[in-house]
Amino acid sequence: MNNTVVKVNKISKFYKNVQAIHDISFEVEKGEIFGLIGPDGAGKTTIFRILTTLLLADTGKANLAGFDVVSDYKKIRNIVGYMPGRFSLYQDLSVIENLMFFATVFGTTIEENYDLIKDIYIQIEPFKNRLAGKLSGGMKQKLALSCALIHKPEILILDEPTTGVDAVSRKEFWEMLRKLKEKEITIMVSTPYMDEASLCDRVALIQNGEFLDIETPENIINKFDKKLWSVKSQDMYQLRNDLNEFQYSDTVFAFGQTLHYTDIRKEISNREIEEFIKSKNHQNISVVSIEPNIEDCFMNLMTK
Repeated sequence: MNNTVVKVNKISKFYKNVQAIHDISFEVEKGEIFGLIGPDGAGKTTIFRILTTLLLADTGKANLAGFDVVSDYKKIRNIVGYMPGRFSLYQDLSVIENLMFFATVFGTTIEENYDLIKDIYIQIEPFKNRLAGKLSGGMKQKLALSCALIHKPEILILDEPTTGVDAVSRKEFWEMLRKLKEKEITIMVSTPYMDEASLCDRVALIQNGEFLDIETPENIINKFDKKLWSVKSQDMYQLRNDLNEFQYSDTVFAFGQTLHYTDIRKEISNREIEEFIKSKNHQNISVVSIEPNIEDCFMNLMTK
């Protein structure tokens, strides 16, 4: 039995002389949370707009649940719930009015599909008469998700849904997605936050309109084949310059309050790195071996 719900085959898109995406191909399975992970401008929104029939690809094909995104666009709009990156609901309508409007557009009612949105909607129901434009970021997010789900879509496409909301709201949002996954809704989500990659079943790491890798988060991390070090000193700016000039240096990337360093040598001890740093007159030196995360893998793939 074929469980593929989304199939994309070599789609490309140009904006005048700029190629936004380059021969992108991938598949998404039914009931999967599939993440597009990459920085702003990587091509995530362009891919989602093509899949939601809002934009035409210049080359390639894509289909959702067996429907072609060009010839079957009306059918696709009935089976897809889309939450764009920018809040796009009617700000001068109340919470309940927005929800009623989207239910009516899809020929359904709030009551008919209330079980699907209940866990999300009950959190904003006390504010159902408040204008959407007056909601906080977290509540706008919940309202937008409720409106995207009210017609009981097979596929949910969320473009950077957690950008600009607080950490608590981000966590709550991903808990909602896990509950929706249990209802066999296929979810595609894009995010610039690398830590959210681990919450997906599979991810596509994307940069400059090209996929660097498509895998489970665990398998992406397992592919990291270098020894990784977290390095600190009193003068972090100078430390970065010095490590970049070290004859054995492979990569040096800033991560919060530390630098993540890899070496071209297979066998190396922290003492050797410390000795080099001391020779450059650094103080309060720390060199610790660490395990890579998704962001380390992303940065590593960018250098290849």
